[in-house]
Amino acid sequence: MSRILVVDDEEKIRTIIRKYGEFEGYEIVEARDGMEAVRICRQQDFDVIILDVMMPELDGFSTCREIKKEKDIPVIMLSARGEEYDRIHGFEIGIDDYVVKPFSPKELMMRVKVVINRNQGKKEKTEREVFQKEGLIVDFTGRTVTVDGKRVDMSPKEYELLFYLVKNRNIALEREKLITEVWGYDYYGDDRTLDTHVKLLRSSLGQYRKLLVTLRGVGYRFEA
Repeated sequence: MSRILVVDDEEKIRTIIRKYGEFEGYEIVEARDGMEAVRICRQQDFDVIILDVMMPELDGFSTCREIKKEKDIPVIMLSARGEEYDRIHGFEIGIDDYVVKPFSPKELMMRVKVVINRNQGKKEKTEREVFQKEGLIVDFTGRTVTVDGKRVDMSPKEYELLFYLVKNRNIALEREKLITEVWGYDYYGDDRTLDTHVKLLRSSLGQYRKLLVTLRGVGYRFEA
């Protein structure tokens, strides 16, 4: 369940956002001013913050800056002022959207959904894809292979073959399938090329060569 922090000094605004947010399946947490919002964010994580601009003690812009110093949480700014200067200022300090009061709660929820989905997509892209089996680490994102703490240098095709085998681990892969996926449909060589690269891989993997199993008459399987 996605979590939303609603920051507004007007209780009726917080109430209506809570009503629509909970209807959409979100968990809603409220803060009455910027100072309270900063304190809450230091202790909890949220998927998005709906933040009013005009608040006592600490305005929305200042609140946003303080929160962004510690956490990269998407912010949708609410404001009764729709001047271009305010919008530009908001985007300059890192907000994701700007909604002018009075607003449609339904539209606000649609904007919340868009911001959450967009941020989730960014997280998925930046997360490293890594496989680890004991001292063997295959980093798909960084395109590196480490054996017992030492980086292993491989040819481009060795990397591609190992990555394909690991991604399809525990699956019996036919020789023709491996050649097609790693060398391409236009490859005109013979099976010995595959066997040679498997031999090189086993040499590079050291004690973990046992994970690369030969299936007689079929092909290979990476067991993990």
